[in-house]
Amino acid sequence: QVQLVESGGGLVQAGGSLRLSCAVSGIRISIWTMAWYRQAPGKQRELVAGIAGGGITNYADSVKDRFTISRDSSINTVYLQMNSLKPEDTAVYYCNKSPKPYDYWGQGTQVTVSS
Repeated sequence: QVQLVESGGGLVQAGGSLRLSCAVSGIRISIWTMAWYRQAPGKQRELVAGIAGGGITNYADSVKDRFTISRDSSINTVYLQMNSLKPEDTAVYYCNKSPKPYDYWGQGTQVTVSS
């Protein structure tokens, strides 16, 4: 049974940084593509960044050069380092598999960026 537990969100001023963590159980993140998604109020959930089993990463254009996805396979945890945050980054952030996420989603972690 897969469990996804996101943490690390908070309130930060524009230009600030946050590091999100996703503790994963039930699958080995080293063999799956894992991703961070986000959903802002009134908007659809969107993919922010992904990391493949081989370590190749991809990013949405809106976060490229600001966000960095990484993982620690020894503790089955995926990270998202977010720098130069903008108010438009405000959303609930989730991790899940990609490109076919599980129907089950964790509780997410709220990121709020003030201007």
